[in-house]
Amino acid sequence: MEKSLPTPWYRSVRIDWILLLSTLPIMGAGLVTMSSFSGNGNYYFYHQLIWIGVSLAVFFVFSFIDFRFLRRTGVLVGLFLASCFLLVLLFALGHVSKGAKSWFNFGGFSFEPADPIKLVIILILAKYFSRRHVEIAHIRHILVSGVYALIIFTLILIQPDFGSAIIIFLIWFGMVLVSGISRKHLLLVFVVGSLAFFGLWHYGFKDFQKNRILNFIHPLTNISGSGYNAYQSMVTVGSGQVLGKGIGYGTQSRLKFLPEYQTDFIFAAFAEEWGFLGVLIIFVLFGILIWRIISNSMKGATNFEILYGAGFAIFIMSHFFINIGMNIGLLPVTGITVPFMSYGGSHLLTEFAGLGILMGMRRYARAAHKDVIKNEFVGQPLV
Repeated sequence: MEKSLPTPWYRSVRIDWILLLSTLPIMGAGLVTMSSFSGNGNYYFYHQLIWIGVSLAVFFVFSFIDFRFLRRTGVLVGLFLASCFLLVLLFALGHVSKGAKSWFNFGGFSFEPADPIKLVIILILAKYFSRRHVEIAHIRHILVSGVYALIIFTLILIQPDFGSAIIIFLIWFGMVLVSGISRKHLLLVFVVGSLAFFGLWHYGFKDFQKNRILNFIHPLTNISGSGYNAYQSMVTVGSGQVLGKGIGYGTQSRLKFLPEYQTDFIFAAFAEEWGFLGVLIIFVLFGILIWRIISNSMKGATNFEILYGAGFAIFIMSHFFINIGMNIGLLPVTGITVPFMSYGGSHLLTEFAGLGILMGMRRYARAAHKDVIKNEFVGQPLV
């Protein structure tokens, strides 16, 4: 009897190279934009280069891990409690930046726990809905899952970090939709959401957050004050026209009219230099990235892996479209970054950790058939 040889380690790691390669030009676009305008020896460029190296290392390490242990309730409960503890700890030890206590400052670097906690919420909801997706039409499952998200949502909102709180809500809402929800329950969610917004407007939002929303409705009413950032961003995007001004020739960014060009408004700074054609390329790259995430999730071994991939795709899309919306004046300014493109280590580590988890799940994935996907992924129809 022939003895079977052990599988080489490099064959046990199943990397989706199309997915990984689609992120590289996006990160390159961010680096080029930072390099064009940053002073002090290209501070942002070199720091971001370090974070990219660390994040890619995390991605490949996670790709080796068998993440079936994340299906265990005890593991996810532990992650949820640790997340709540970190968010509560922020109020005692957090560093205030731009009016929000969202960061732990360790001297040489800062860490924003809200970013990795978004992955925790995706995993918890994937676990919850993977066992109950056939019963998702029952309102109690929507409410119970909503409680998990609401706890994290509230702890983030009172920092106050309105942008990350909105992402938590969109992750929950999106995962409820892909799990299956009746129309009457969908209407109920909108009613509850409207009432919650009404309550937050009167009792939760700070004045600067109200001003951002009012600027969204009337963007040109206070362009020298609270509407300055949004107005300058729209001017910057429009000034790029079709072909852009060229690398390093973006006057809005170079002359410091555009604030936060390396984080919140990096898309506007990029659009000024590269124009409509450059923006189109970025959209295509993100389209490929989302397609590969969903494609990999469809081949998940169980509902848990499928729903995790769906939740992660929602996470990336929410960040991308909200940031683009606020850069072109369609949405309020909320401090949301462009995935893989904006400056910052916390969000970059989170994004590559999320992709690494997806690749780890890919190791034990099965071939997905349309009928299986229809029954397992979509769950109950919208009736």
